[in-house]
Amino acid sequence: MLKTMRKNLKSLSPILWIVIATFIIAIFAVWGGAGRLGESRQANSIIQVGSHELTAQEFAQILYQRISAMRNQYPDLKADLIRQLNLPQQILQQLVQQYLLLDIARELGLKATAEEIQQRIISYPVFQREGKFVGFKEYQQILDWNHIPIQKFEQSLAEEILLEKVTRLLTAGCTVSENEVWENYKNQNETAKIEYLVATIDKIQLDSSPSETEIQSYFEKNKERYRVPERRQGKYVFLKIDDLKKEITISDAEIEKYYKDNINQFKEPAKIKVSRIYLPYTEADKQQVLSQGEQLKTRLNAGEDFGSLARTYSKDEKASNGGDWGYYDWQNLSPAELEAINQLEAGQISGVIDLGQGVAILKVTEKMPEITRSLAEVKAMILNHLQEEKARDKASQRMENLAKVARKARKLEEAARREGLSVEDTGWLKNGDPLPVVDSSGALSQALFELKEGEISSPIFTYEGVAVVQFTQKDPEHQASLEEVKAQVQEDLIKEKKIELARTRLNSIRLSPQANWEEVAKDNNLEYKRVETYKHGQYLSLIDEPSEVERLVFSLPLNQASEPINVGNGYAVVRVLERKEVSREEFEQVKGEEMAKALSEAQEMFLYSYLQKAIQERKIKVNYDLFSKTADEVLNRFSE
Repeated sequence: MLKTMRKNLKSLSPILWIVIATFIIAIFAVWGGAGRLGESRQANSIIQVGSHELTAQEFAQILYQRISAMRNQYPDLKADLIRQLNLPQQILQQLVQQYLLLDIARELGLKATAEEIQQRIISYPVFQREGKFVGFKEYQQILDWNHIPIQKFEQSLAEEILLEKVTRLLTAGCTVSENEVWENYKNQNETAKIEYLVATIDKIQLDSSPSETEIQSYFEKNKERYRVPERRQGKYVFLKIDDLKKEITISDAEIEKYYKDNINQFKEPAKIKVSRIYLPYTEADKQQVLSQGEQLKTRLNAGEDFGSLARTYSKDEKASNGGDWGYYDWQNLSPAELEAINQLEAGQISGVIDLGQGVAILKVTEKMPEITRSLAEVKAMILNHLQEEKARDKASQRMENLAKVARKARKLEEAARREGLSVEDTGWLKNGDPLPVVDSSGALSQALFELKEGEISSPIFTYEGVAVVQFTQKDPEHQASLEEVKAQVQEDLIKEKKIELARTRLNSIRLSPQANWEEVAKDNNLEYKRVETYKHGQYLSLIDEPSEVERLVFSLPLNQASEPINVGNGYAVVRVLERKEVSREEFEQVKGEEMAKALSEAQEMFLYSYLQKAIQERKIKVNYDLFSKTADEVLNRFSE
């Protein structure tokens, strides 16, 4: 699941991220249904960009809503996986970019007019019925149903319009040449049928281990490759949150107050599950299809199973599932269908709805009203949250005091003794090394490398607790002796010998042009792969660096084996069996579309680079301690 989710996250362009952060997060997350996470806490700023400030409360609500939305798609999503995806950091970066663009828009004097906001409102499908605006009264009702203040909603639309304007202005100078687009078109559309053999070092055995003389000689020849990075050592005091939680007593009154103050947090929205039968038509067969729809409606009224009829007659992507559109997918149906669904009760079936290009029959299979989880149901979760919050506050205060006392005494051990706390030795750490039990993320070692010798850090917040560290001594980076890296030298030498054997083995095989490679692979303990449709940049199994393979695939004569290619973990040879090339005439037919797509990509990359530079130039600072603390509070709710 992690691989799939990372792929989905990376597929979003920088501009698309900004649009998501603006409209969906900033309005529907903060004002609509996300609850008031941590509302009782004093509002503190995580970031400030120009006139825009992001408080801990706002960020908690945004993060909570984003994760909740993702859990609809990935029900097993838990806090540890969210951390691996760096989701809190990604959302924070998106918000910084959004605020920065809005600030630039105002500096440039850009505005969103009342007419533009009005046009944007009436263009949203949710505010339309039969292609017309539903009217101000119903527009306001829709917002009220979603707990969205009209002023905030229209302010968000204004910001959305500003973002579009400033994006167009900043990217107006981006251009792409026809030749660039042609080369890109070729890369995307040229294909080849290939086969390749790979000799990997894990399947090659040496006759004997390297001798001491060989190891010494290999080290001398490659001495500059072996260096020991700088290591640092320090003393630290650590307060573990789980230990402090045991000291925290939370009264029933506190739990009840939190429950009442944050009641929206415990509301589960209404759920509607919908099934559909869809029959498309053309002008030629419209009447026939409408008649078929009426016949199906009659059969449904007589008690026939909706799912069975949907599997037999429906023509949309859900037909094989008995027409089941689930709890969420149906919300993307047409306005006419949405209106019909909202009028149905559980178990009811709509009439035959003419959609202009087809007809639909809908059934509401489940309808669950909005519910609020009872205090008894969420008491344990609230207790854990309040204990966590108070424990982190307590740890933070104690470590702030410790750091102040330690700086005056210039010695962490003395200050810790006064405070009744124990001091531990970090041992030798490289920058970014984790510290078991204390800091799995490596934050403490990173802080250690930012200190001057003898200096004492501010409190360091980790997932496990809060620490203060003093930098005591350094082992500088230096040229390694053979004794320090002998095991690594021996491993590298063995790998080099195996790689050379792999190259030699494949070189002898390629000289037999008529050989059946699949049989050769079985006889020689090699890996054989065949790819029916290979494209530029395509991932190839067992090949770490595909660029050289790609070059050969589109330049080798057909059925001629390549020279052995180093693929990181061995060698490979490739043979092209067929190749499909594209012509300039084909390109001319789609040139306009390809030019537009390439320009859009160029604009996205320019905007992303522009914003990264602007963030550095404006020296936008993040309160990382508050950010980490807020993110942890939200993620703890997804630990179950």
